[in-house]
Amino acid sequence: MKNMGKRKVFALSACALAISTASAQTESNNEQEGVKQSALEVIQVTAQKRSEDAQKTPISLNVLSADDLKEKGIEKIDDLQYSVPNLHLTETGISTQIYIRGIGTGNNQGFEQSVGQYIDGVYYGRQQLLRMPFLDLERVEVLKGPQSILFGKNSVAGALNLSSAKPTQDFNAHIEASYQPEFGATEISGMVSGGLTDTLSARFAVRDYQEDGYIDNSFKGVDETARDEQAYRLSLLWEPSDSVNVLLKMEHDEFNGDGRQIEIVQDDPNLATGLTYDQYLGLFGHPDGITESEINFQRQADDDEFSHNEVDNVTLTVNAIFNDYTFTSISSVVSYEFTEECDCDYVAAPVFNVDINEEYQQFSQELRVVSPLSDTFDWIGGFYFQSSETDFDDRIKVPSNSILPLANAALTPIAGTSAGRNYTLDSSVWSAFFQGNIHVNDDLTVTVGARYTSEKKDGHREINIRELANSTIGSGDIVADPTAAILYDLAFAIQNEQSPLSPDGHNLTDSRDETSFTPLINVQYKINNDVMTYFSASTGFKAGGFDARGNNTDSWEFEEEEATSYEYGIKSSLLDNTLEVNLAIYRTEYDNLQISQFDGTLGFNVGNAKETLVQGIEIDGRWLVLDSDVGTLTMNYAFAYLDHEFKDFENGNCYNRQEPDGAIGPGGVQLCDFTGKSGQYTPKFTTTIGFDYFQSISFLGFEYFRANLGLYHADEQNVHPNLDPLYDIDGYTKVDARIALEAENWSIALFGRNITDEKVLTYAGNAPLSGSSFGTNTFYGFVDRPATFGVQFQYDFTD
Repeated sequence: MKNMGKRKVFALSACALAISTASAQTESNNEQEGVKQSALEVIQVTAQKRSEDAQKTPISLNVLSADDLKEKGIEKIDDLQYSVPNLHLTETGISTQIYIRGIGTGNNQGFEQSVGQYIDGVYYGRQQLLRMPFLDLERVEVLKGPQSILFGKNSVAGALNLSSAKPTQDFNAHIEASYQPEFGATEISGMVSGGLTDTLSARFAVRDYQEDGYIDNSFKGVDETARDEQAYRLSLLWEPSDSVNVLLKMEHDEFNGDGRQIEIVQDDPNLATGLTYDQYLGLFGHPDGITESEINFQRQADDDEFSHNEVDNVTLTVNAIFNDYTFTSISSVVSYEFTEECDCDYVAAPVFNVDINEEYQQFSQELRVVSPLSDTFDWIGGFYFQSSETDFDDRIKVPSNSILPLANAALTPIAGTSAGRNYTLDSSVWSAFFQGNIHVNDDLTVTVGARYTSEKKDGHREINIRELANSTIGSGDIVADPTAAILYDLAFAIQNEQSPLSPDGHNLTDSRDETSFTPLINVQYKINNDVMTYFSASTGFKAGGFDARGNNTDSWEFEEEEATSYEYGIKSSLLDNTLEVNLAIYRTEYDNLQISQFDGTLGFNVGNAKETLVQGIEIDGRWLVLDSDVGTLTMNYAFAYLDHEFKDFENGNCYNRQEPDGAIGPGGVQLCDFTGKSGQYTPKFTTTIGFDYFQSISFLGFEYFRANLGLYHADEQNVHPNLDPLYDIDGYTKVDARIALEAENWSIALFGRNITDEKVLTYAGNAPLSGSSFGTNTFYGFVDRPATFGVQFQYDFTD
């Protein structure tokens, strides 16, 4: 049978930069009864910094190849969640969040992710970098549980390991295009790769994406979010000898959006007056109905909204072999800048808006040594250094025509003013790591490892109230007005009556120095050639830091996050390697989990949940159901059960109208006790099932027919940062489908995503000021895209 979708990928010798995942099924001869049996493809991964069979890697992971990404329509990281159980990603009004096994990081630019993202071995830990589009990827690996030895930096809940496609000596080029007519979405991407000399090869990839959006802003009469994205990457591979190769990668990405996929989803009235937020706005001269509260892919927003992002990366990777030892150096510079304007009142009335600007610079250097494989002992060790600078600014702006003074005359002084934060963070980290495999005998391997990390952070935050008209520091009356202070959530502002707030009002500077030692032990036993079992005990660490978006001084600093994890697993290849069954049973205990919750007014308070327990079961695998003259049918499946519980979390921020019953927080405010509850994005069950059918044909010049069907189900879960029980959303099932006709060098496909048209709420929050200023219980939500249909085309150019 002809291998389909396979690319000509250059093998890079024993010190491979990455090994391509074969995209077709391989065949093996089974002498029994003289029948030729097909087998499942061998999937190679680099999760442990060596190329190895995924079925022989003693950790829980999911892998998607380049063809998987194309066939599933995965354009960026948040699309991955519908292919990987226990993985959840969402965009919020001010950040992007990623969770594995119910552990992630909430709204705050002072946070780094608990799930580390690595692209070609380089750490991409900032929230905004999760919004980057995918470009010419070879493979995506999702590693679950703490990955503290070989990945290290903050990967306390798991890691995403992304590998870019590498240059080839053979000429290879392709162009892909897709079109979604309902939303005006077009994507065009291309790649050309080949040898420039006998030792130098290059690969250039480009992607352009345009979309009108799937949310109707009926107030403005436009669709949102309108996306405009471009990405460019040039890779140069120099191989002066069989033992040395040097890869230089340069990439520039721009991804811009106008508008938001947000709508008001609920508007409960003020308990005293019986008026909804919508009705209050009507009383102030704004038409009723501008906050209609149902999920119907419509919103009403009056201010301009946009998010403009630019990311640059240069990475130099050098591999050299000496006496069978592979020495690797990875040097990288990552930088980005983004500006955003958020109509963060989420209604079509002048209340307030927010502008945001962030600049980030990162340099990292990793040096790694990999020993040759041995029958007795082999190992990996190295050193890592990273320095970074973050400069974050945001302004909460109350326009001169804001309706707030109409709701409360005492707020009159704040009209035409803004509260602006400036936050800077300088960070440096170095670590040394080692992991060794002791092969006791042919069947038993004991792996031990540890990482020592030292990290220093210098943080600064100041806030000023300014006049919008001329950006000058506000008057003393504004600073001293208690109601204005409450509105801006600046309780500290009334501690003195002088202006500016900085330096006497709010000017915080501090430093943190932290060290950690994170050991690991893994015992792997091969029951037979087809079944392997393992047990691991590992630890994780994520440094503390400083709150970027808080408005009070009491919660300026948050503490480090630590994890202790235990996992038992089985990986098996059965029925002549036509069926894989993998099992992982895990239990992870987190101390001081870093959390961020809405403060009920305009901000998010950060802190630490003292004790959190996460445990569960994951089952996944593949099954070659059929391989005969009538075609080939392969099924992949994954099932996850998750039990997440806060064992000690007395200092949670209450949701609107919740009766406080917890600890005493900043400013003497009583908080709420979430002990015993599950966290955000913790469905008990998530499941994926996929089918791939392939058949040789002869039709209008086409040689092959392929059909894909994918199902994803998520159980009931809470999507509110303060765990408001109103947003325990029902479970849902999404269905994707694709059919394709393929020839030797080209293919055309029709696809449908979410063809059951599920209305999926990915995030819900209280509309700011709706409760504190109007007494209503009004919610906004981010809504995932409805049913989407389109067409794909691909053409390959080869020698």
